[in-house]
Amino acid sequence: MLAQLSDLPPHMPRLAETTRDGIPTLWIAPQDLRAIAALLRHPTALRMLFDLTAIDERQRTHRAGLPDADFTLVYHFMAFAGAGDALRLKVPLSQGALSQGAPSAPSIADLWPNANWYEREVWDLFGIAFDGHPFLRRILTPPTWTGHPLRKDHYARATEMPPYSLTEEHEMAEQQALRFDPGAWGMARHADNTDFMFLNLGPNHPSVHGVFRIVLQLAGERIVDAVPDIGFHHRGAEKMAERQTWHGFIPYTDRVDYLGGVMNNFPYVMAVERLAGIDVPPRAQMMRVMLAELFRIASHLVFYGTMSQDVGQLSPVFYMFSDRERVFEIIEAICGFRMHPAFFRIGGVAMDLPRGWDGLIRDFLAYLPPRLDEYEKLVMRNPIFRARTVGVGAYDVAEAVSWGVTGPGLRACGLEWDLRRQAPYACYDQLEFDIPTASNGDCYDRVRVHIEEIRQSLRIIRQCVDQMPAGPYKSDHPLTTPPARARTMHDIETLIHHFLNVSWGPVIPPGEAQASVEATKGLNAYHLLSDGGTMSYRTRIRTPSFAHLQMIPLISRGAMIADLIAIIGSIDFVMADVDR
Repeated sequence: MLAQLSDLPPHMPRLAETTRDGIPTLWIAPQDLRAIAALLRHPTALRMLFDLTAIDERQRTHRAGLPDADFTLVYHFMAFAGAGDALRLKVPLSQGALSQGAPSAPSIADLWPNANWYEREVWDLFGIAFDGHPFLRRILTPPTWTGHPLRKDHYARATEMPPYSLTEEHEMAEQQALRFDPGAWGMARHADNTDFMFLNLGPNHPSVHGVFRIVLQLAGERIVDAVPDIGFHHRGAEKMAERQTWHGFIPYTDRVDYLGGVMNNFPYVMAVERLAGIDVPPRAQMMRVMLAELFRIASHLVFYGTMSQDVGQLSPVFYMFSDRERVFEIIEAICGFRMHPAFFRIGGVAMDLPRGWDGLIRDFLAYLPPRLDEYEKLVMRNPIFRARTVGVGAYDVAEAVSWGVTGPGLRACGLEWDLRRQAPYACYDQLEFDIPTASNGDCYDRVRVHIEEIRQSLRIIRQCVDQMPAGPYKSDHPLTTPPARARTMHDIETLIHHFLNVSWGPVIPPGEAQASVEATKGLNAYHLLSDGGTMSYRTRIRTPSFAHLQMIPLISRGAMIADLIAIIGSIDFVMADVDR
């Protein structure tokens, strides 16, 4: 990608920046953004707008050599040609624009369809407008929200605000904001002789896997248009990350994809380790992989059971949840907690493996494959299940890449691409496993890929058990590991070092780094910016579910209402992963 941009004309100035993650990073002018985005959007290239976010630069001190900016837009592009083919573009925006309204940049939603929601998110949380956006309105906060929460001058805690009061006028304004206006939602009459007919699905419908709403425009039982409405579960995880110590934010990560457990810890601690230059011991790397794959199995079992339940089968979910309990028994024995163990640490893991850990896992490795064979007959060969899922909600590789789809949803289209293989992290390059794919990209194939991934995770875990290396479970690095307790009583300097590391956390050097993992639902990434303090200056959490839900209108138009339930179930998402 960087070579492609070398052909840009000289009137498009660009400045290269060196970052800790090694991703090529270029600063470009706002007026050049669309031209460069169009150049990257080559029709034959499997290239994705992976993420789009912003940084409030106004309180940042370590900016030597960078363009003047009060806000910075950050565009992350990636390609599926091989490992390391990524590009980060940065667009500086001036505070001067605030006197005439919001700072602004041109929209690229017509070039990259998945930019639509990302631009709305940046507008909502930073107050940066995108000229030419088709539907620029709040997406994660209520329409009546005042301010932009991820700006540095926006309050972080409710205690920083006056006591809440609800006047009659305020109540009426809130009620008015709830009134549904189809035109304001971007819906239009599709025929002169028809009227609007709507179905409000959610925000608490049992088949939507969280607090989620879709407004359907119908012609009979056929879907004419669908507008997803998210944000009901938004908790401000990125804002919280910017007021917690580097260590202290680890438990918060578990609650993002709350079915993924330590899989959420993985990209966060990897990004911090890249910022600080910390090497993780081999034993800790393999422990991380083993636990992450156990959580992949647990998450996929939830998906498998609830997907079958959504289309009318009630028995499988009970069997599969009992299997998930066996996974949690192993995780609890190793980590001390079940769903949210927060077990990963910067530089390693919290503690070593307990006695008997391998026996527990080997028993499970023998137990689950026959169960999966039974589920194959119970679910996947069931003619009703096949009728509800085969050919429903299909998309191809080009559409998936255009809309930011990763993980099982992308591989179900036939693209054999997995970050664990193409850009290995931890110890995945030492392990043998296959990348399951399908060919039709429909609901049935998405389920099929999930099932095969469970089998491959079992294969990976078996290798981890057989090849677990000896040695430390955590790096002996001053920024991650406090001095041994016995040494703290030896001299005052060591005691102070221990106290500061535990109470304030480490001081991470200034810099910028991103780390991605092949998480349970797709690519999950943390983009961290350190300003040389004990807390993150900017934390960006890129989750797969946010991108995947944006595709619902495309794959549901023309379908029946009943098909939409299968489509929603096959996406495999949780709303905390969407809203953060």
